[in-house]
Amino acid sequence: MSEHSSFYPELTRDITPVEGKLGVLLPGLGAVSTTLIAGVYLVNKGLAEPYGSLTQMQKLRLGKRTHPRFMPIKALVPLADLRDLVFGGWDIFPEDAYQSACIAGVLPPEMLAPIRKELEAIAPWPGVFEQAYVRKLHGTHVKSGSTKMELAEALVRDIENFMSIHGLRRAVMIWCGSTEVYSEAGPTHQTLEAFERGLKDNAPEISPSMIYTYAAIRSGIAFANGAPNLSAEIPALVELATKRGVPVAGKDFKTGQTLLKTVIAPGLKARMLGLQGWFSTNILGNRDGEVLDDPGSFRGKEVTKSGVLDAILQPELYPDLYGRYYHKVRIEYYPPRGDAKEGWDNIDIVGWLGLPMQIKVNFLCRDSILAAPIVLDLILFLDLAQRAGIGGVQEWLSFYFKSPMARPDLKPEHDLFIQHLKLTNTLRILVGEEVLDHSGLDYYMGGQPEDTPT
Repeated sequence: MSEHSSFYPELTRDITPVEGKLGVLLPGLGAVSTTLIAGVYLVNKGLAEPYGSLTQMQKLRLGKRTHPRFMPIKALVPLADLRDLVFGGWDIFPEDAYQSACIAGVLPPEMLAPIRKELEAIAPWPGVFEQAYVRKLHGTHVKSGSTKMELAEALVRDIENFMSIHGLRRAVMIWCGSTEVYSEAGPTHQTLEAFERGLKDNAPEISPSMIYTYAAIRSGIAFANGAPNLSAEIPALVELATKRGVPVAGKDFKTGQTLLKTVIAPGLKARMLGLQGWFSTNILGNRDGEVLDDPGSFRGKEVTKSGVLDAILQPELYPDLYGRYYHKVRIEYYPPRGDAKEGWDNIDIVGWLGLPMQIKVNFLCRDSILAAPIVLDLILFLDLAQRAGIGGVQEWLSFYFKSPMARPDLKPEHDLFIQHLKLTNTLRILVGEEVLDHSGLDYYMGGQPEDTPT
């Protein structure tokens, strides 16, 4: 805890020190997971740098502008060391992490060669799979059980075995599996009692990702959802997470096109520039693109990608500026492109006197390259939350998601810059440092330097 006074002393935490290894459980051992795992091994060998990771590279300002201190996040708060991460996971295909990485084609063979043995040692356990939720894939490496509760208990046993074999006392689970068919919460999802009854009765509205979430929380393991699936945010699982004091976060990693939307849209709003239309299209050819070629799976992605603009622009407050804009989102499966996604945006904006202007963006990005550092940060921050005794919904991690979880009576924040300030201020609060508000007025209103707030 910092020696400096906090604006929120009641929120400052005694964080349990980092001791031993940290288990990382990954449902879906595909492109994102193998890119993450390979990256961690390469960084540990000194063969690469963890670009894109706040936990590994970002420094925070602490204290007043007149006497600033800059400290790396990983020095400010006690985070697990990358050398202490132990990986395990499930997949509906049997290939080990090296084979899967080669199939994904994100990292070149010469980059995988120095860590081949480490990757080959990670073989997936059979996954929980239901064809109705991922229509484009046909799993060959799947669990069997007469009820969904039996499948959940099989996952719990996998977790227990993994923890025992590696001598682990802590673990985090991050969903890196495929996008499931869009669904909305119903009666089975409202209470823990109804949900557990649904597991025993094979309720069709309980998806594989919900079964993983339930197994993680029941095992006392923090969970984050990297896809648009309905899972951790349903009331039943939030109830379980709150009861058990288990951190949960989600959903849908904010990687390519939506990342840029949460950068550009706040700028338009800050300048009070109007918006007539925003057309977004993507082409990608990886397994994610194949899954999203199904309209049911695409619908979930469409909802998370489309909801960002309204949340940032607030058309209910600014109907003249944003009350009538047209927003179109498309994703096209194009196999030759592989993981190298291309996102095109055409933005029709309105300036002084109602005169039109345009912004055009062509973002040639790599989905898994953008997602891997997000997964790493979530692993380390969720473990931090567990050791700080912060259970339930982790809204301070909204920075990483297209559709952030929040308390039911609160609207989630989508502005990337506000999300970042929320995240970094939360870290400051946890260790007793003063938050930053960036007002600066007292610097120019006669305040003495030693009395000037941040």
